[in-house]
Amino acid sequence: MSDSHNLCDSPKTINGCRTSGSLSQENPDSVERPSLSATTLLSVRKKKIVLHIDLNNTILVSDAVTKQGTVAALEYFLSTVTWGRMAKGKWEWMCESPSLHPPCDGAVSYYSQFGRVVGFTTAGPGKRFRRVLEEHLELLRWPSDLPAHKELSVKGEDGKLYHWILPSFFQLLQDLVSQKIEFSIFFRTFGADLPRLLMVVQRVLEQGTHPLFPMLPELKLSVDTTPGQIRCNNKGVILVRGEERVSTQDGERSLYNCLSLSQGLGGFQDHFNWWAHNTYTIMGGKPLWVDPFDSTIQHIFIDDNIRQNNDDTIVHPKVFLDPRGSETRTASTSELYDLCLIQTDLLRAISDPSYFTQRIQICMENYERNLRQQLC
Repeated sequence: MSDSHNLCDSPKTINGCRTSGSLSQENPDSVERPSLSATTLLSVRKKKIVLHIDLNNTILVSDAVTKQGTVAALEYFLSTVTWGRMAKGKWEWMCESPSLHPPCDGAVSYYSQFGRVVGFTTAGPGKRFRRVLEEHLELLRWPSDLPAHKELSVKGEDGKLYHWILPSFFQLLQDLVSQKIEFSIFFRTFGADLPRLLMVVQRVLEQGTHPLFPMLPELKLSVDTTPGQIRCNNKGVILVRGEERVSTQDGERSLYNCLSLSQGLGGFQDHFNWWAHNTYTIMGGKPLWVDPFDSTIQHIFIDDNIRQNNDDTIVHPKVFLDPRGSETRTASTSELYDLCLIQTDLLRAISDPSYFTQRIQICMENYERNLRQQLC
């Protein structure tokens, strides 16, 4: 690896490749869309949304499975959103700043080329992004005028206190309730943090234990603290939580209905071994059932590993073919991107308290347009 070919210091384009980019930029497909009328927005708000939210590097900047603390988790994320290529056996950077999408054809993320690198911005070739890391770690800091919280603050590898759960998640809950949007939430993770997270979120929502969000109990949101499991094999999918058990043997529609009728917040551990068995492709991803004919329910999945590359993505969208049928097809990530799939921009989720609210609103508006087009 070499850092001698500094494409980031070159002009704004290199061989037709856009080198500047920011995670704050929205998906180009959604930037130029006109805003909806007040009437349409009202109809959007009447729809129920079911949110499927990943944990690590989506609302948590840490990973219990890989034993990554806050600093290491954020460094890892940066390695997945910085881009370059191998040329004559050496690594060449093709970006000036992090971005969710490659700046041009042929660019690959540093992580996809080299895997996890300890100290990516400290000692490795990612040193150019050290300032980005430091700025966002500062934004993640637990308020200095508050004492450490045994559940909501976490000590990083650098000895500093950080938020365990991003404040933008709690802001999302407040925003959805204030906008009178009916919703339910499932946390969906491969990891081991789910039981702890459910208990902590329950105390925040029922007892007001978060010092920055003491009014959350007024939202009257319930939390099912029983962690469920979703398991997949060649025969189908099984969803289990407590005494509840639903499988695709009952028809794919039965799982869609089960998830659509949910209330409050809960969670499932998804099947990592199945994803690995399918070489981390869309076919082994976390299943998401979508009914494009349903004007009353919209399912939205938020995960940092959602990518517009079906050979390297983490959610398996299963779209119904008929309004009341049980047969589904696999939809590509690009087909549902910013409709039912949100690729987490972790840097914006850290820096912008309204980030999740904004992205969900974009999905709701795009979904509404999609429904209207079907009726035309």
